[in-house]
Amino acid sequence: MSMAVQETDIRRHELAAFLRSRRERITPEQVGLARGSRRRTPGLRREEVAQLSAVGVTWYTWLEQARSIQVSAQVLDALARALLLDRSERAHLFALAGAVDPAPGTPCPTITPALRQMLERLEPYPACVQNGRYDILAYNRVYGHLMCDLDALAPEDRNAMWLAFTNDEWRAALVHRDETIRMMAAKFRAAMAEHLAEPAWKTLLRRLRSASPEFREIWEQHEVVAVVGDRTKRFANPRVGLLNLEYTNLWLGPSAGPRLVSYIPVDEESRDRLERLHGLVPAPA
Repeated sequence: MSMAVQETDIRRHELAAFLRSRRERITPEQVGLARGSRRRTPGLRREEVAQLSAVGVTWYTWLEQARSIQVSAQVLDALARALLLDRSERAHLFALAGAVDPAPGTPCPTITPALRQMLERLEPYPACVQNGRYDILAYNRVYGHLMCDLDALAPEDRNAMWLAFTNDEWRAALVHRDETIRMMAAKFRAAMAEHLAEPAWKTLLRRLRSASPEFREIWEQHEVVAVVGDRTKRFANPRVGLLNLEYTNLWLGPSAGPRLVSYIPVDEESRDRLERLHGLVPAPA
């Protein structure tokens, strides 16, 4: 056996062991699945990882058995997201597979130091940067406490639509919640038409469908709404009370890409309450 063949064989077995170890550490609840009463294996089952990653069960089983099969960067990306890998684990996964990571776990190039400073300078007004998938990529202190404590959440859960359907604090803060979540789901469906094959979009959709019967009901209605102009939103903040805010989108790229979302008070009472909230939230370490 040549050195190259031997190294490839070692990589396959290391990859198989690594995938098994990551799969066994994740609880079904972490990825929006029901535990059930007959679960004997620790963590997720192979078929659940395959389902979350949109790959065949047999193919994933072969991967964990260290068989000689080809694996694309797109599939590795889906597996990394399904297994909730952090940056180091993701890099290790791609290294073992001998593949180049198309989206390495580095700071988002959209979120420059200048943009972060702009978010801070907008305080006491809440502001964040979101992408077309509703991922919250960056935010200032006031936005971080507008509806819930974003810093306390796992990075993969910092998604406005995920929170609107699954997080009790976030949902309670939305005064017109029913209208808001229907509009968000309709915008997401419209935007997803251009991203149907992308693992990140499919993973978010799968998580939402698994975790929220309310989302499934709305999603099955196939409502589609394009991104609309500026609007006024009302939030019930647990610290300072009702806030009437007008939001503005500043696009940082194509209209389906990242955008800076800022919220400006529409009345003096909301302005005073935002300033009070700004004084209540902790300063960054």
